[in-house]
Amino acid sequence: MRYRRLVSTGALSIAIVVVSITAETVAGQTASGAANSYTAPRTADGRPDLSGVWSHNAATPFERPKELEGRATLTPEEMANLKKNAAQLFNGDTDAAFGDAVFLAALKGANAYQSRDGATADTPRGTGNYNHFWLVDRQFDDNRTSLVIDPPDGRLPALTAEARERQAAAAEYNRLHYAEGPENVPHNCYGGNIPMFGAGYNNYYQIVQSADTVGIHLEMMHDSRIVPLDNRELPPDSMRQRLGFSRGHWDGDTLVVETTNFKGNRQGGGGRGSSPTSHLTERFTRVGAETLKYEVTVNDPATYTKPWTAVLYWKSEPKDQIYEFACHEGNEAMAGTLSGYRAQEKEAAEAAKKGSK
Repeated sequence: MRYRRLVSTGALSIAIVVVSITAETVAGQTASGAANSYTAPRTADGRPDLSGVWSHNAATPFERPKELEGRATLTPEEMANLKKNAAQLFNGDTDAAFGDAVFLAALKGANAYQSRDGATADTPRGTGNYNHFWLVDRQFDDNRTSLVIDPPDGRLPALTAEARERQAAAAEYNRLHYAEGPENVPHNCYGGNIPMFGAGYNNYYQIVQSADTVGIHLEMMHDSRIVPLDNRELPPDSMRQRLGFSRGHWDGDTLVVETTNFKGNRQGGGGRGSSPTSHLTERFTRVGAETLKYEVTVNDPATYTKPWTAVLYWKSEPKDQIYEFACHEGNEAMAGTLSGYRAQEKEAAEAAKKGSK
């Protein structure tokens, strides 16, 4: 098995400094069989111990592909075929595939995979990107056809008219201002995202907990979330952060985290589920010795016509640690992108000047 890219922050120290760890784990009893009979190990204060490093490398697509419409699960034979196709397609010599592209390529059973990075009407296949060797292997052990479980069709609800207008305005802004500065370039080191839906690319998470606080460190862009459990009030609506403000509580053996006050981006939008009007509900439940169920409900009436829910299963990685993700160190692509666009602008200006004579 190939080792994953070690490109994120060794920020265990960050979370531990902020969150005082007083809990000691107590050996739990694992019932062989159904996950709902599993008893999680306990902390000193009697809560389920969610601490440790977790990953999400499942190849399960976020939304159900059109080719699998009406099918919530796949057969064991279909799963074995997908795994076989993926092993042939992503053997380390092909372009890197991100997100749902791994599942979709395996589903179609193509003979080769080429990224569509840089694809245009004139070059529909694009220029490719770096080698898939640098990405972690994706896992085909979840037979669901989508992470989205509600709506039942496995697809996101329709966008509101307001959201469609925001998207169109953002697209036009990006068209006019692309590469105007480092903050406008898509491959800048902007930071991690919540909900935590990443897969196969810097998608490790470290949880540390005490009786009154939980810390969640994101491998991607070395962000750390601090979740108080002491019923403190949220800050006023005028105070906003890109990852919002979170408050948590225990519902039996499930940690429930409510997050609001998202800042969004300059166009007033946000990531999938983190716009300024979004109310995010995350539920963390340890359902097995090596499995953490992560359930997310997004209620954003200004963006979606109804709420939606997705479920991911994180895998315990007791032998792994999170390394520093020094994204901007040696990031020559940023300087190259900006200088390339400045050169194009200069050429266009000179051509316009000659044409006016």
